[in-house]
Amino acid sequence: MPSTLFELMRLGGPIMWVILGASVVAAAVFAERMFEYRKISIPLDPFLDGIAALVKEGRFQEALERCDEAHGPAVRVIQAALLKRDMPLMDLRESLQEVGQLQVPRLEKNLSILATVGYISPLLGLLGTVTGMIHVFQTVSGARGTVPVGELAGGVWEALLTTAGGLVVAIPAYVAYNYLASRMSSEVNDMERAGIEMIQILKEGGRFRPTTVSTPVTTALKTEKPTP
Repeated sequence: MPSTLFELMRLGGPIMWVILGASVVAAAVFAERMFEYRKISIPLDPFLDGIAALVKEGRFQEALERCDEAHGPAVRVIQAALLKRDMPLMDLRESLQEVGQLQVPRLEKNLSILATVGYISPLLGLLGTVTGMIHVFQTVSGARGTVPVGELAGGVWEALLTTAGGLVVAIPAYVAYNYLASRMSSEVNDMERAGIEMIQILKEGGRFRPTTVSTPVTTALKTEKPTP
């Protein structure tokens, strides 16, 4: 029984090295995506509450500065809403949708690689099984008389190890892909919710504020009625 990784790789043949390379790529993609999602993930509700409080007080510059300090696609949507708050409502909605769509490729980055590894790893294992059995039949056909079991073991090892290796890589890759896909979906939902709530916040707090006022902004905002 092989006791070391190198021995397993040697018995598994060249296909095992390909499977090992695929596993390294999958692990690297998963680690990179986890780091990225953790970096851009923010507690959206408290962040929106803080932005809403600033908007209602007319402190738009401070709200923009808070967006500059944060990361994530939902923050970019909030920032775009603040920058384009004077646009007509329909144009603002379309603009925020475009901003959200531009953030999606960043969320999807490298996920296709992980899905590909999960898909091809069992196929590589199957290929190794076929090549291993070919080696077995080559040994049998080239032998004269009885074939010692030891001469057949190499092909059998290759067939079994590549099959097992392909499945060992594919199963975690599929699980990792589905988990990251759910994280991406959550970020997309946050973007959509951020856009909807920012439009409502701007409508209620500062979107239709007067351009010139003779009283402090906070007083004007308290007496101003939101446009339905």
